[in-house]
Amino acid sequence: MICDWHSEWPAPAKLNLFLHVVGRRADGYHLLQTVFRFIDRGDSLRFTPRTDSEIRLSTPLVGVPVDRDLCYRAAMALHAETGCRQGVDIALTKRLPMGGGLGGGSSDAATVLLALNHLWQAGVPRRRLAEIGLALGADVPVFIRGQNAFAEGVGEVLTPVVLSSAYYLVAEPDVEVPTAAVFSAADLRRDTPPISPEAWREGMGGNDLEAVACARFPAVATALASLRRVSPHALMTGSGACVFSSFGSRWEAEAARAALPISLRAWVAAGLPAHPLAELR
Repeated sequence: MICDWHSEWPAPAKLNLFLHVVGRRADGYHLLQTVFRFIDRGDSLRFTPRTDSEIRLSTPLVGVPVDRDLCYRAAMALHAETGCRQGVDIALTKRLPMGGGLGGGSSDAATVLLALNHLWQAGVPRRRLAEIGLALGADVPVFIRGQNAFAEGVGEVLTPVVLSSAYYLVAEPDVEVPTAAVFSAADLRRDTPPISPEAWREGMGGNDLEAVACARFPAVATALASLRRVSPHALMTGSGACVFSSFGSRWEAEAARAALPISLRAWVAAGLPAHPLAELR
């Protein structure tokens, strides 16, 4: 793909094909194991160079202060890392729900880092971009690394995995789930036995956050129950709110979508073999 100032830059969603909480660090951060899968639905961004050094958001998110916006923070972090003082206007087309467990904000931040590193010709290696991204959010590094991956630690220890072709039916409950509300729950299981990346196979594992999210946000439980009526192996992704199930063909996924309640927003996306910007230099 041609990547320049005229491009629309992709920020794909992710699904957690399983998510286990295997412990907790002394600083309170949870130790996780999961598999991240990129899908062909997501947000997109456009960048316009400025004649000054300002970072401006052309499409600020409602209710999100600029200094907390991950796109803004990512651009400012790259400024700080490189000493670059070229300004930019950032326009975000938001398609993924906030608080949906699809990694939208993290993916947006990663695309900002990847795109501006390329457009500004900053030359920061991906390994360092991933370190910068980790300071913005635990899910940012996987989007920067660009490979579907088995993740450990707080999500930053990544082992690339090759995944089968699949289509995913994703349902969006009408609720935003704050990640902190789920991870801080006293009844969250935090002692699932860890497995090795080599031992994991597609279809293994569940989501340890699911029970907590369903108990505190009934809309998630309702959506999951609806999806499991047409696909018993459905799971929640991340800390919610979205739920999903996998199918071998788009036809099967679309047939399952047609069987869901009309009131439940749902869509079908294909699994990606890698991030669309995985080969960007």
